[in-house]
Amino acid sequence: MNKLNSKERREFLKKSLATGVAVGGSLLWGTSEILFAKAAASGTPDLVAVKNGEPDVMFNQAITMMGGMKKFVKKGQTVLVKPNISFARKPEIGATTNPLLVKSIVAHCFGAGAKKVYVFDNVASSSYGMAQKCYKESGIEEAAKSAGALVAPGDNEKYYQKVTIPGAKALVSTEVHELILEADVFINVPILKNHNYTHQSIAMKNLMGVVWDRMKYHSLDLEQSIADFCLFKKPDLNIVDAYRVMQRFGPRGSTPENVALKKTLLISKDIVAVDAAASKVFGMEPEKIRYIQLGHDLNIGNMNLNELNIQRHVMGG
Repeated sequence: MNKLNSKERREFLKKSLATGVAVGGSLLWGTSEILFAKAAASGTPDLVAVKNGEPDVMFNQAITMMGGMKKFVKKGQTVLVKPNISFARKPEIGATTNPLLVKSIVAHCFGAGAKKVYVFDNVASSSYGMAQKCYKESGIEEAAKSAGALVAPGDNEKYYQKVTIPGAKALVSTEVHELILEADVFINVPILKNHNYTHQSIAMKNLMGVVWDRMKYHSLDLEQSIADFCLFKKPDLNIVDAYRVMQRFGPRGSTPENVALKKTLLISKDIVAVDAAASKVFGMEPEKIRYIQLGHDLNIGNMNLNELNIQRHVMGG
């Protein structure tokens, strides 16, 4: 077979990317260029990646490719949506989940028949009034309420119950927000961003916001504790906001100049797989993020993307 010249190769790649699925495999992008994975003959994909749209529009596409929200939310159920609201930052900083995405997720939950949808986070700062400030400045409180969600408090220990984690190596017990224990469906909506301790903060780390004592993770083994918690509770769906990606000075962030506009969204039931894919989008190999490797080793999920059915879509392609 003759080799393609540079122009032909560009056209071939353009057409391949536009279709979203290559013959014999699915594609995902990242700074490592293209990842290939086995394509399932039928059924729901393991992971969906969408690019080049607004957060809400990309989610509409992604959840459709996953089979619709009714696959995850049934009529009359209570849903907990857990974004990252850890800091009093505007969306342009890339420290908190995009409010447009949160609003769209809540709307889809109600569209699937949810009775109630809660949104909450235990913010990183414990100073008085900080939770309310984070909820407001991030734009998430307004967005969630406008879609009909109940914005729940997470800044008081009375809302948390002690649980044990079978099989944990570091975090053998913790106090978990009551909504985690009571909700029928748990949807995890992290933002992909830099983190000064763990390199990246994504889906597994976002679950630190459902426990009362976040600092306990640090006093034990931060990355092992992040993985351990997933032995207790894995979300029913993980939706990674990689629209604006903080490249440095995480997790709090500094200025919009330190944010890369990736315009990407990832969605999967597998929390380890979605973190592995997000690390690729960020520009790091999954095995370099210790909690991803630990999660894989604990059989919480699969970080080997080439073993998964990954489907992708480029908006406007």
